[in-house]
Amino acid sequence: RFLDQWIAEAKASDVRMLYGMAKTLERHRDGLLNYYRFPISTAPLEGTNNKIKTMKRQAYGFRDQEFFKLKIMAIHQCRYSFTG
Repeated sequence: RFLDQWIAEAKASDVRMLYGMAKTLERHRDGLLNYYRFPISTAPLEGTNNKIKTMKRQAYGFRDQEFFKLKIMAIHQCRYSFTG
């Protein structure tokens, strides 16, 4: 109800940016509300993908594919995080 009311008020306002935001929220309304019913996120997967891409950039020029595979498998055993 709150989201629907906010969208209606924003669309009724004379503020163009609020109207645009309301239209965007209206388009994504079902997905936004479904997240509160089923709080599933791809954030852990995206984080792992980011770590693999970072490791791949750091390992540019290495010839040993098997070592790279082992490093990927060991990502979750690390006690440190990538910085920078």
